[in-house]
Amino acid sequence: MQSHAAPATTASRLFPPLALSTFVTALIAGVLADGTWEFWARVITPLWVGGPLQPAALVQSVFGFSNFALAEAIHLVVGVVFYPLGYLFIAKPIADRFLPFLPWPVVALGYGVGLWVFALYIMAHLFAGLPPFLNFITLTWASLIGHLLFGLVVGIVVRWRMGA
Repeated sequence: MQSHAAPATTASRLFPPLALSTFVTALIAGVLADGTWEFWARVITPLWVGGPLQPAALVQSVFGFSNFALAEAIHLVVGVVFYPLGYLFIAKPIADRFLPFLPWPVVALGYGVGLWVFALYIMAHLFAGLPPFLNFITLTWASLIGHLLFGLVVGIVVRWRMGA
């Protein structure tokens, strides 16, 4: 008996399905990764550098407003919703297509590095006018570790939920 189902296209194999389960995976990844980031930023980092990482202050600098609660909300939404979707629909497909030999933890950690570069070079330097990577002060390295943890947790959840 022949199957009349259309063969999967390269795009359909490269990207996750546009389904509720994919969005749920992204939300679970975002909540757990952002929770990990927040614990690192507000509990562990102060023990190391003397103060917390405060991405809301960066958001305020970039967008030029003084409402700290709004800046916290923006960072929360970006971390919980958009960054996990970026992993699922940009980072992972690019790695799967061009670097398929990389193990998923390397891809997840690479994504974390990408988020760190985005935060401390693109947003902090190019948009907010701060020195590139904050002149590589101790806070820069604390931020890198936080972003690595974020990427790794997203990767763990995607692997757990999607087996990929």
